[in-house]
Amino acid sequence: MNKIKTFFSWFGNDIKDIGVTFKEGDFKTKLSFLIFGLGPILRKSVVKGIAYLAVEVSFFIYMIQFGWQYLSKINTLGTIEKGIDPETFLLTDGDNSFFILLYGILSIMFIIGFIAVWRMNIKENRKEELLLKAGKKVPTSIDDLKSLLDGNFHITLMALPIIGVFVFIVLPIIFMICVAFTNYDYNHQAPTKLFTWVGLDNFKALLSFGSSGFGSTFFTVLGWTLVWAFFATFLTYFLGMGVAMMINKKGIRFKAFWRTILVMTIAIPQFVSLLYVAKMFDKSGIVNTFLLNAGIIDKAIPFWTNIKYARMLIIGINCWVGIPYLMLITTGILMNIPEELYESAMIDGANAWQRFRKITLPYMLFVTGPYLLTQFTGNLNNFNVIYLLSCGEPTSAKLSGNAGYTDLLVTWLYKMTINQTNYKMAAVIGIMVFIVVSVVSLVVYNLLPSIKDEEGFQ
Repeated sequence: MNKIKTFFSWFGNDIKDIGVTFKEGDFKTKLSFLIFGLGPILRKSVVKGIAYLAVEVSFFIYMIQFGWQYLSKINTLGTIEKGIDPETFLLTDGDNSFFILLYGILSIMFIIGFIAVWRMNIKENRKEELLLKAGKKVPTSIDDLKSLLDGNFHITLMALPIIGVFVFIVLPIIFMICVAFTNYDYNHQAPTKLFTWVGLDNFKALLSFGSSGFGSTFFTVLGWTLVWAFFATFLTYFLGMGVAMMINKKGIRFKAFWRTILVMTIAIPQFVSLLYVAKMFDKSGIVNTFLLNAGIIDKAIPFWTNIKYARMLIIGINCWVGIPYLMLITTGILMNIPEELYESAMIDGANAWQRFRKITLPYMLFVTGPYLLTQFTGNLNNFNVIYLLSCGEPTSAKLSGNAGYTDLLVTWLYKMTINQTNYKMAAVIGIMVFIVVSVVSLVVYNLLPSIKDEEGFQ
């Protein structure tokens, strides 16, 4: 509530400032409300004024020549389909819903940017007027250019990256969110077919049960995603810590050799290891072949077609892949724990478990807490391990949307997009992934010892 009040307070003060600027401003400032940069140009700050004017001219050229034709149709996403005109029997281009949505969103962003530049233009006029009233000199064009290479160099340096972020990150995210509210799928492919707004129908379909809903599949995949992320994170973490503690233990010989063996597994590209291991556990793979030849089993074990076997195997293989990383991370941290703490605990009669629980584990959790959080959120979206090992298999008629029992939300989203071209549901799943990751991250972040009790630990 405080943030909302702060926003409205800021907004009200900003509107008031605009009114004061217009009321107290001279004719140059008042004309700048309509013609960007006119005030700075007339006050000899030509480069800055031309820059503001160029933004205004470019905006109106874009909107008149290009943007308005898409923005005017964004409420319907097009009404004319591509096809043969029944009267002239000529091929008509029709509307393209994809471009209407994309360039419509881009036009809205340009409008927001235009308003922001308009406000900056007014602030600039206000600042220049106050400088003149105080008997000071308005910065010249040369002063402005020097400022961009000195005092305001951060603006020059960050201009291109910020534009890149908006074009390649913000715009696609907004586009994906909008797609979730349309019927964009295989049967509504632009430019041959139009797609339209459907409101919350896709979200209802994802959360509803029955033959036409994805509810059962969604909660099955979501449950496995959370279980997988938990075990993939904490099993790897504690096993990696355990390996590091065993190697660092006094009396263990050839410590460098054991570390080297584990590090060598990191040197091999992960996708190569995962694809190889996936083949090893096939019905005709080396594991089943060895067990059959040794007479240990009578028939091949269905590692990838049995739900329990597949899930346990994936978690186990992920531990094998992840333990070397955690061993390296925790080795460095263990070496920095003061030895005096352990000596004092031993004098007080603490056994090995008590020393681990009261000294090692709190210290490790404090230092590696942020890493654990990023690792957990990363495992929620761990596409490589799941897809390269099992491709989400095994599948079942009980699961819809081409989902499998080892699919994560992110791999299911991929299948929706690539295999079924069901972009609307893929966009909805993408939003749900964001919600799950955000909620988990915020909750866990506030529970981290390094955040919750930093002063107490120190």
